[in-house]
Amino acid sequence: MSIDDQALLSFPCDFPIKVMGLATPEFQAIVLDIVHQYCDKTDLRTVNTRASQGGKYHSITITINATGREQLDKIYLALSENSHVIMAL
Repeated sequence: MSIDDQALLSFPCDFPIKVMGLATPEFQAIVLDIVHQYCDKTDLRTVNTRASQGGKYHSITITINATGREQLDKIYLALSENSHVIMAL
């Protein structure tokens, strides 16, 4: 059995998505809008925002109820294509 045949995640599951970008007033709203395109607001479990030590950057951790790999791939692709997002993990 190859690694591709083994499920690393069992869906549905709570899945944290961490997004980093410049600390602008609209950053959190932009990230939430992107995530909401691919999951219901009821699937949103938690949203935590932290500022960097110097305050120039924000990291947002959004935990969603993920329904599948395809959904996660679409979220990460949309986040990485947005100019406000520096990194998504």
